[in-house]
Parts: sequence; structure tokens; C-alpha cells
Amino acid sequence: VCLSQMGEVPADAVTLDLLREARETVRSSPLGVINTPMIPWCQTTLPLNIPCNIHIKLENMQRTGSFKIRGVANQFARRLKGGHFVTMSAGNYGKSFAYASKHYGSKGKVVMPETAPTSRSILIESFGVEVERVPTSGLMNVVNRCVQEDNMTFLHSYDDLDLIAGHASLGMEVLEVTPEPDVVVVCCGGGGLLAGVAAAIKLSGCDKTRIYGVEPEGACTMYRSFIEKKPVGMDAKSIASGLAPPFAGIVQVLSVRKLPFELCQRYVEGIVVVNDEEIKAAVSTLYRSGLVVEPSGSAAFAAIVNNKIPELEGKNVVCILSGGNVGKDELANFPD
Repeated sequence: VCLSQMGEVPADAVTLDLLREARETVRSSPLGVINTPMIPWCQTTLPLNIPCNIHIKLENMQRTGSFKIRGVANQFARRLKGGHFVTMSAGNYGKSFAYASKHYGSKGKVVMPETAPTSRSILIESFGVEVERVPTSGLMNVVNRCVQEDNMTFLHSYDDLDLIAGHASLGMEVLEVTPEPDVVVVCCGGGGLLAGVAAAIKLSGCDKTRIYGVEPEGACTMYRSFIEKKPVGMDAKSIASGLAPPFAGIVQVLSVRKLPFELCQRYVEGIVVVNDEEIKAAVSTLYRSGLVVEPSGSAAFAAIVNNKIPELEGKNVVCILSGGNVGKDELANFPD
């Protein structure tokens, strides 16, 4: 039985041994997860007037276009082949989930908010996975129906031990290139990536590394949770749709799911907030430097260039560019 299917999992369950095991599972996954390049910003074509050494981790070049495949690779490796799974996602997790479902020959269903771009549901369906689009407030009701009436297994898109351990592989890869970074900046939506990367880095002995999560101000649930010292939800609205988890109307159901929050509280220095204009400008800057990065994937970069992270001068800073799933039509709306 997967630990993550046995109800609530304590943060102490996330050990270095568990993360190393997941790292090997992800590395050898039949899904072809890529050890993505990490390069100094000075190797891009665009000089930046920032007094620190930025290294960018290019998860926008990852299989299926985002880091999500890491967690999915570990989730599927630890479940019965040929299972019948349901999840809820506005895009990137659903894409990786569908890709894995096709590879493993399992039946899958993605419950999506009606507000998600139609192009994303068409893409997910192209992998042979069913999509049901519903109002955001009804997402969890549909998932519960699938679990109870159709005997499907729910795979959570950010609050799942196997998923978080899979995402931690990204943190392990960072340390292989930069053994003791001063600062690591990671986007935060549901918190699964931030929790995994932070746990991997701190449990590997980098006690002095400062780790920051970045959220859009219209979906700053982790920021508010840090202030209130407990998981909270909010009506999320942001251009960075991948960082606006579908909390609205399902907060009561999700509030007990607090593994990402507990891990972030334990291993993350702070959460900072960027606005949509700062995210848009970051997408444009990255594009001009030759990198196609979606709004959600650009949040960490936006925080660095807008001086949201304290005490960066002279420091070695790692910035995670978490995904590149953005269409030409969407890019047309960003400033030059």
C-alpha cells in the first residue's frame, strides 16, 4: 500500500533515504524523465543588472514540458499497473498524468475546471484519457463520485508523499551541479514542488541554503498559510494558472491535506509574492533570452529580478524555471 493512500502523512515520513530511492525511481522511469540542464544566466544572450550569480534550472525542457512528470513517474511506479485513476488538474499535472496513463496502460480521468484552456483538455484527451470539465466549486464532488461509484483511485496533484518525493529529484539534481547553493528560488502552487526541493536540499545537509517559494498575489495560499500557521484556501485568480490550484469551494476537503505545508514550514525560509505584471515581464525577458517559459514557470525568476528575495548580493542563486507549456497565441499577449 502506498503511504500516501493511508490518510495523513507526517512530515517526518520524508527522509533522505526515501528521497534517494525516489530519485532512482525517477531516473530509471520508463517515462523518460530528463535530467534537465542547469546553466549560469551569463550563458544566455541577455545581460541582467543583478548583483548575484544566477543559475537557471531548465524544467521548461522537461518531458511533457514541466517538472510535473517527476512526481508522476514516482506515483505511477508505486501503484498497480493497469489501475483506474482519477485526478483534478488545470493543465500541467493532467498532461503528465495522461502521458503516464498511456504508457502504463492504465485508465485515467482528469477532472478540470471549466476555466482551463480548451487546448489543454484536447491535449490530455489525445493520450486516451477522459476529461470532465466542471465548475471549480464542483471539482471535488466529481472526484468523490468517481472514487465511490466507479471504484477509481484518486491521485493528488500536489499533496501526495510519492509525488513530493518524485519532485525532490529536482533538488537532488541541483546539488549535483551546485553542491551548496546560497539561495534556491522555487515557484509555489499547491506546494508539492517547493516541499520536495526544499526537503531534498535541507536533508542533504545544506543547512545554510536559503529556500524561498514564490506565489502570484492572486493565488498566495502558501503565503497566507505561513502567516496563519495553518493551511488556508482562497479564491485563486492569476495569469499563472498553474500556480492557482483549484481550491475555491473545496477548502474544507483539502484543509486536512497538509503535507506540503508542513514540509515548507520546516524547510523553507519564506514565501514571497509577485504580481501578474511582474510575471508577464519575466515571461518576456526569458523569451528575449531564448527561453520559452510559461507564466507559472516564470514566477521564481520574476521574484529575483524584482528584488523580492532578501540579501542576494554576491550569492550563488538557483532559479527553477518550472515549465514551458505556453502557446503562441498566449505569448502574443505579453509585452515585447
